[in-house]
Amino acid sequence: MPSVADDLKRVPLFGSLNDRQRRKLARLCRERQVNAGTTIVKEGLMSGVGFFVVAEGEAAVTIGGKEVAHLGPGDHFGELALITRQERSASVTAQTPMRCLEIRFWDFRDFARANPDVMWKLLEHVVALLSANDQTPRRRTATRL
Repeated sequence: MPSVADDLKRVPLFGSLNDRQRRKLARLCRERQVNAGTTIVKEGLMSGVGFFVVAEGEAAVTIGGKEVAHLGPGDHFGELALITRQERSASVTAQTPMRCLEIRFWDFRDFARANPDVMWKLLEHVVALLSANDQTPRRRTATRL
């Protein structure tokens, strides 16, 4: 089984981290086992302040009940929760059993302050999400959760 640091290595958002930074971020992650059929975040609700990385399994992203994207290992969701504490803009439901890594807002904030290159990469990513708002979502930038 890959380590949490290995799981993070597959996430483009964390691609610029060196091994030491990645291990430090891995210590901030909480592993969550999710059963198939479980809704991890729900559209319209303030369902936590976490960012999630899919380590194993698959999930569907829905907006207004319509599936807009499919997530698998290496994908992530909940980027906006790292910056703001607003309602979720989509639902993410496990289609298979999943292993997810969750990073809470306050933990990530402290990490990003110590690693400004990560905050810059997150900012670029969020801008891309917002500018693609009216376009068909892509796999890795599925939603503004």
